[in-house]
Amino acid sequence: QVQLMESGGGSVQAGGSLRLSCKAPSFTVKSWCMGWFRQAPGQEREGVASNDGGDGGGFSVYADSVKGRFIISRDYAKNTLDLQMGSLKPEDTAMYYCAAGPHFLCGLELAEQSRRLGAWGQGTLVTVSS
Repeated sequence: QVQLMESGGGSVQAGGSLRLSCKAPSFTVKSWCMGWFRQAPGQEREGVASNDGGDGGGFSVYADSVKGRFIISRDYAKNTLDLQMGSLKPEDTAMYYCAAGPHFLCGLELAEQSRRLGAWGQGTLVTVSS
């Protein structure tokens, strides 16, 4: 059974930074499609970033709203998927989820990944105040 556990959420002021981490105790993160998704109250879940786990850091895609501010990466020593978030804005406030699935899913748009990735963590809350 695939398990994912997010950590690193918290409260921060606008302009600040946070680093989220997704631990995968039941499988090796390399070669899986993995991503970060978020859901704000009253809104649909949206894709933030994903990475296909390929060689040389893999191929990453980002939502337009976070490009240049967020960086997705994998730490193979810790077996985690991380999300470094900078220049945070109040509109980044949401529950952030880590998800994983077969490698080929990273070839789809983030919205479709959100629908088709099969393994999800419980989420970690990020609150950005103005």
